[in-house]
Amino acid sequence: MGMSWEDVVLIEESKNSGDPTVVTVNCPDKAGLGCDLLRIVLEFGLYVTRGDFSTDGKWCYVILWVIPRPISLKIDWESLKKRLVACCPSFLPAFYIDQFSCSSKSPPLYLLKVFSLDRKGLIHDVTKLLCELELTIQRLKVMTTPDGKVLDLFFITDSVNLLHTKIGREETCEHLTVVLGECCISCEIELAGPEYEHQQGLSSIPEIIVEKLFSCEFSAMEDGSQAIISDKSKLKKASVVIDNLLSPVHSLLQIQCRDQKGLIYDIFRISKDCGIQIAYGRVSPTVNGTRSLDLFIQNENGNKILDNENQVALCSRLKEEMLHPLRVIITNRGPDTQLLVANPVEKSGKGRPRVVYDVTLALKSLNICVFSAEIGRYSRCEREWEVYRFLLDENHGFPLTSKEVKQKIVDKVRRTLMGW
Repeated sequence: MGMSWEDVVLIEESKNSGDPTVVTVNCPDKAGLGCDLLRIVLEFGLYVTRGDFSTDGKWCYVILWVIPRPISLKIDWESLKKRLVACCPSFLPAFYIDQFSCSSKSPPLYLLKVFSLDRKGLIHDVTKLLCELELTIQRLKVMTTPDGKVLDLFFITDSVNLLHTKIGREETCEHLTVVLGECCISCEIELAGPEYEHQQGLSSIPEIIVEKLFSCEFSAMEDGSQAIISDKSKLKKASVVIDNLLSPVHSLLQIQCRDQKGLIYDIFRISKDCGIQIAYGRVSPTVNGTRSLDLFIQNENGNKILDNENQVALCSRLKEEMLHPLRVIITNRGPDTQLLVANPVEKSGKGRPRVVYDVTLALKSLNICVFSAEIGRYSRCEREWEVYRFLLDENHGFPLTSKEVKQKIVDKVRRTLMGW
């Protein structure tokens, strides 16, 4: 086609701090491509200030204006470009496909074992480094021993072929040793054996907690541990409307809601999972904390969405997950206090990026230690969810038995996850 791989993704870095960097993707189209691109953008800690998406069904053109969140976050733009190119349907040279493509084959699962003395913020510091190295946490098991030591088991996948060599694994452990300092006792990485491949279950959750966490009517009016949004008036601004009069071949999906981290990804994720094709889309800049999107869509058969039931189902699904893309509650587990966070998993099996990073960042800022933690999958409401469970360590200056303190924890965790 007379086009080289360098032209598939173009990144025009901002010249001034705070100005957006422009990311342009120009490639053959495929189902769910917008979702896949936005997931990578979110994984790198980037916020989309505005965007344009267009396709004729064969070729697509995407422009995203992005800024790091926080602004001080250092972005490896060359690595971002490689990851975005790898998601695009390829007409590229074979050597490039072999080096960077995201093949349908599942990436190998590695087990990172970190044994150390316990200290506040330890899990977050490890998670932060893994994010910087583009290593994705698939599952997590944290155990604290009676003598004040911690064994962290991170099951990770590698996006940049860092761990497939012994040198790469050793260098990663060296980075971790530097980050953890004197508290690090040992660190090692190995391929996870087949016995770990399918161990995605979570230890039992009482049914009453399950109902509270996964209720399809997840409400801010429940007990104070929910702490969804302090200004509930903004909930009423969430609007999803389908207009079939403006275009002869497309339905116009108009969305207006409170802005939040990962919003564009969530909308495109739902569209991908529901078989919705987005022919043209415009993401407008945030105005007074509110985000607007106009998407010209068709169903998977290439037709307008005319059936009233299908319209209601799509609008309800979008509205629910715009208001509650993540579920956050805090409960008692015997004498322990546990924090539970859940988010829907893509039909492709991918979980939401950076959840462990955000949760542990929030807990670290509150000076709360994690006694143990685990990640698992749970099927509920005809969907698969990724569930993060953190048993919190009692802080004498911050008693976890207080209802006000529990609400403060949930509020802080949720606001960090939502970027508020």
